[in-house]
Amino acid sequence: MRAQETAAAPDKGARIDEIIIEARTSFHQQLENGVYDSHFQGEYLNLRLAGRLTPDLTFFIRQRFNRKIDDDNPFSATDHLWLRWQASPKWSFTAGKQPILIGGYEIDSAPIDVYYYGAFSNHLYQYYAFGASVTYAPVKGQGITFQFCPSPISPVTQNAYSYNLYWNGHILPAWKTIWSYNLVEDELHRKMNWVVLGNKFELGPLAVDVDFIDRIGFRQRNPFSDWSAILKAILTVGKWNLCTKVGYERNDAANVDPDWNPAWNSRVPATHVGSMDLVLPAGNNYFYYGAGVEFFPLGGDRLRLHAVYFGDNHDRIHNFDIGITWRIAAYKR
Repeated sequence: MRAQETAAAPDKGARIDEIIIEARTSFHQQLENGVYDSHFQGEYLNLRLAGRLTPDLTFFIRQRFNRKIDDDNPFSATDHLWLRWQASPKWSFTAGKQPILIGGYEIDSAPIDVYYYGAFSNHLYQYYAFGASVTYAPVKGQGITFQFCPSPISPVTQNAYSYNLYWNGHILPAWKTIWSYNLVEDELHRKMNWVVLGNKFELGPLAVDVDFIDRIGFRQRNPFSDWSAILKAILTVGKWNLCTKVGYERNDAANVDPDWNPAWNSRVPATHVGSMDLVLPAGNNYFYYGAGVEFFPLGGDRLRLHAVYFGDNHDRIHNFDIGITWRIAAYKR
């Protein structure tokens, strides 16, 4: 009887607003120690759905079809699976799988739009996790969020968490910000402080991103000895984007844990043994760089062609990719 009543009186407020399919593939070439290798590779195949259950309850789903599903994490191929309640014009609450709110524009960008990452972003166990967050928007264009979720530097099966305070806003009309303070636990249940300052400067056809990430252990003597700095610039000329990105990341050799337990060794890579920071271990530096060109023959982001070169001082591999990205709105209200 209850099922019949539900079928006879559907909720007319519930709807799907858009269904988007997007994909990226490339011809990947690399030179390592003078040896050339190349192959075609499919990089992304995503399905995005957005809609609402009521005018105040919205949802978003992004599913990757090219990612392996982990037995310990059946949602490992799902980036977004959240429901948001807009309780008032200034307050909203989000629950479900969502981005872990780490500041900075490199890590905030959709992966399908990023051709290469630095060591910090690459070495996170996860960037999307089930959690809960509350956002306060004091004025239009400014949002302050507190989020509680699993740690980005611990396997999903462990009870290690991250406590994130996040500001997404702007200081001037041309100066946008994604700043955060993150108290994160690693897989050994030690805590670290991250201060992440992401800045975007929109100067007409030129957009410049400047990210700074400071990682501070509670026993770290110098609070500015484990950090990352990333600079990205995009110049738009008609249907063309001229792009470049460079980053430098370092962790001083002195940033080792005096209470390191030899029993922990089997739980972390040998290169990370003794380090307070398991993302970029003590005594390491990482420099990466690249440049490329994008062309949008149809205008907008429906079709994008790219040619990108990138390399680094760590793996000492030079990469050159030529590829294509396409998006289709299968349905849009």
